Amino acid sequence: MAVELVLFEVDPRGVATITLNRPGQLNAINMEMRDLLWQDLLACRDIPEVQVIVFKGEGRCFSAGADISEFGTAPSVMAARQARHQRDVWDLLLHHRCTTIAAMHGFCYGAGLELPLFCDVRIAEDGATFALPEVSLGYIPSAGATQTLPRRVPPGVAASMILTGEPIGTGDALRWGLVDTVAPAGTLEAAVEARVGEGRAGGAADPPARRRKMITEQSAPAAASIR
Repeated sequence: MAVELVLFEVDPRGVATITLNRPGQLNAINMEMRDLLWQDLLACRDIPEVQVIVFKGEGRCFSAGADISEFGTAPSVMAARQARHQRDVWDLLLHHRCTTIAAMHGFCYGAGLELPLFCDVRIAEDGATFALPEVSLGYIPSAGATQTLPRRVPPGVAASMILTGEPIGTGDALRWGLVDTVAPAGTLEAAVEARVGEGRAGGAADPPARRRKMITEQSAPAAASIR
């Protein structure tokens, strides 16, 4: 039986949970998962009852990043770019009407950090690590981190993470504003539930205030810069 690579459910409260479900590959995000994320985000947008989206990762980590085994497999660079624009998960997430929460544990690398950077709230379990290791493969983060990270953390911190690829831990992530909350080991789910309650109480914005600020601040809007 085929494994669902992205799990999607909506509970009676109007809280949608989107779970990366490829634990054997550390939830490395492949093209099929990208398309499923696109579909699930569209569903959340179009289901009026959904107010909050929680992103999770199954297994040992949130996500170790994009599936590098698929790099260079598109028919052409133009075909890859066209597919990205047709199913632009990142722009959809940036402008989404729902409050978005990332529940982060273990490795949060590459796209596994870039996805949470588009979220309104990032909650990490103590012991999680965060990195943008693309430089070690000879390229730059391609899911918006060159634009979103400097809008979340001090510019020097963003430059160091992007240019060195070195990971940071939860202490530095909290101090620099990369995450909003660090939950002690074993309490991530409870910490997320507390924020879910706050998100529901506030209702669904279009988009929520923190993301609106990120979209419009600095020299160029993030929405234009990431395309």
